[in-house]
Amino acid sequence: QVQLVESGGGLVQAGGSLRLPCAASGRTFSAYAMGWFRQAPGKEREFVAAIRWSGDSPSYEESVKGRFTISRGNGKNTMYLAMNSLKPEDTAIYYCAASNSIVVSSVPERYSYWGQGTQVTVSS
Repeated sequence: QVQLVESGGGLVQAGGSLRLPCAASGRTFSAYAMGWFRQAPGKEREFVAAIRWSGDSPSYEESVKGRFTISRGNGKNTMYLAMNSLKPEDTAIYYCAASNSIVVSSVPERYSYWGQGTQVTVSS
């Protein structure tokens, strides 16, 4: 069984920063893709960023490029999403996801495991 637990969400002013950890347990993730998605009220879940657990092949949604960085922790089963220059439109519940494939994908259906989500609210 795979467990993913996100944390680090909160309320921040526009222009501020947050870092979201995702703690993974239950499986060796070294060969698989991991991703971050978000869902705002009344909207569909959308891709934010993804990476191979080895740290290779990071991929970003266009609106977060240059502001967000996805990475994995050294020696620990933790993945991070560092978010800088936050905007009110970044407000959403952010979800960590793990895939059974090595292919980095922006498609939510390609991910088999999901965390419970953490709320990020950016005030103007």
